[in-house]
Amino acid sequence: MPRARKGAARTQARRKLLRAARGYWGTKGRHKQQAKVALVRAGKFAYRDRRARRREFRRLWTTRINAACRMRGSRYSRFMNGLQRAGILLNRKMLSQ
Repeated sequence: MPRARKGAARTQARRKLLRAARGYWGTKGRHKQQAKVALVRAGKFAYRDRRARRREFRRLWTTRINAACRMRGSRYSRFMNGLQRAGILLNRKMLSQ
């Protein structure tokens, strides 16, 4: 009788991988190797886009603050410089709301 090697662990790992790839198109959601490649790629995109989202929000907040400053006859750069010199610790997210 052949020796069983990694039977339960291998099946469990495969199930976990395929569960994570559920909903992917075609073989990416059904075959282990394709799913593995797709998950690695999805992880890269997710990592990159989390940082991109933060950048985009910071730009949005800056634009909103600038618009509010211009309505009051000031400029964004002078406004932020004034806040910094006065020692007011408000971030752009708080200021934009």
